[in-house]
Amino acid sequence: MKKIKYLIVIFLLIIIAGCSTKENNNEDKKYDNPIVTMEIENYGTIEIELYPEYAPNTVANFVNLIESGFYNGNNFHRLAKGFVLQGGDPEGQGTGGPGYSIKGEFKQNGYSKNTLSHDEGIISMARAQDMDSAGSQFFIVLSDSAKYSLDGKYAGFGKVTKGMEILKEIESKEEVTDNISGKLKENITITKVTVDTKGATYKVEKIKK
Repeated sequence: MKKIKYLIVIFLLIIIAGCSTKENNNEDKKYDNPIVTMEIENYGTIEIELYPEYAPNTVANFVNLIESGFYNGNNFHRLAKGFVLQGGDPEGQGTGGPGYSIKGEFKQNGYSKNTLSHDEGIISMARAQDMDSAGSQFFIVLSDSAKYSLDGKYAGFGKVTKGMEILKEIESKEEVTDNISGKLKENITITKVTVDTKGATYKVEKIKK
């Protein structure tokens, strides 16, 4: 009888150990990169793959803003042809944000893990002179040559994988008020933005203003 009880105890310990291992493996699971779908009024839909391996908190911030509906009905307000298309300001002027900022994940700010180069199609965070001032505004690179002035100074965190031709159409059709500011004569509405996180959850670290 004692032998049977002993075997039962060993069996239970094996099951518990197995469950513990399974849970730990689940915590260490590697998820596929998040995919963002962005609908642009009068133009079409683009897809953006996010790269948390380069800028994890920047990606978390973008995902959180999307999931909260922040970018639905937002806009692109600035176009520097041959350089970038910028949006994400709820005020549509280039001075607004979500009410907080995040730490800049780029080389000039002492962050060495972000080696993503600002080639055509890269999405990156806009900021003021303060390196930790990025919030919701982002820009999409329109030319490979942009990397020479942007690399190491801004937090690239993803890339357009579908619909780059749509952004090129915007670049060719839209007019700006002047070439210095790049302010669009008419803002372009971002109708809706969604994200497929592939089952992963993202928590952003904010710097409160």
